Amino acid sequence: MDFLSDIWSKAKKLDRTIVLPETDDHRVLKAAELASKSKIAKVVLIGNKEDVTKAAVSEEIDISRTEIIDPSSCAKTDRYAEIYMNKMKEHKHEIAFNEARSLITNDFPYFGAMMVAEGDADGMVSGASHSTGHTIKAAIYSCGLKEGVSTLSSFFVMLLPNKQFGLNGVLFFADCAVVPDPDAPKLKDIALSTANSFKQLTGKNPRIAMLSFSTKGSGRAASVEKVEKATAMVLEQDPELTIDGEMQFDAALVQSIGKRKAPESKVAGRANVLIFPNLDAGNIGYKIAERLGGATAVGPIFQGCAKPINDLSRGCSVDDIVNVTAITALQTL
Repeated sequence: MDFLSDIWSKAKKLDRTIVLPETDDHRVLKAAELASKSKIAKVVLIGNKEDVTKAAVSEEIDISRTEIIDPSSCAKTDRYAEIYMNKMKEHKHEIAFNEARSLITNDFPYFGAMMVAEGDADGMVSGASHSTGHTIKAAIYSCGLKEGVSTLSSFFVMLLPNKQFGLNGVLFFADCAVVPDPDAPKLKDIALSTANSFKQLTGKNPRIAMLSFSTKGSGRAASVEKVEKATAMVLEQDPELTIDGEMQFDAALVQSIGKRKAPESKVAGRANVLIFPNLDAGNIGYKIAERLGGATAVGPIFQGCAKPINDLSRGCSVDDIVNVTAITALQTL
């Protein structure tokens, strides 16, 4: 069974409730139809029921299996607004109740995030028509971070046509969407979170390569020292992890090169998780793999949030939305 088939199969058994708040986007409505028909999740759509139904009918989309919640008439809206107002105080940002209520009522991803925060839904997928920053703010202000995690980050699941790399062609790339220039502690957080994500979604142990332009001291620069420090910090926190760095991309993935450049490494030539030193490298790297290497990129998937809330590229396809919905269901475990 391939990665996505396995994810779908596991999601169906969980029967989670996932919010898709961007009902002004026909791709989201079609994804809601497919996800609900496939039973990978119970789907909640946010918006005016008449407007959402009319939009679906115009696109010949069947959303009869979904639930539609209208924030303007929902009995829980006032409670969400009050809770959100108090959460903002914790972030040292005072807002009035009416301001909080207006946001919760009119900004559907915020309403969806509050549903997740309060346990009225298991997860949310947004970003088809909103920026990554918008989804991050909704997640952080509503749900916050997991205990012990100080950095919200993301990863892409890269499905490669060449099955000799990673876990039968499955690689996790991080961080490619959220943290622009992580210092060593943040890079440590990204590596630990991605290790946990890999275990959660594949059931296998990660082999993590901390990427750089240098392999094991072949080059010296502040960026190399940062990666070395982050690697040491990861091992200090979790000595059982299989991780090595700093390491060049080819040394991490190609066995013949890995043996030559890092002969003592348990990761070189065998990595299934790649941690990039900054967002420039990560974002460029996943897009090169996708556009020139023929890889399928699933994500970005957020990690570190207290509850499962995930982002989408605004260029996402219907399949992308459905796949991220399935992954979001699994993140509830």
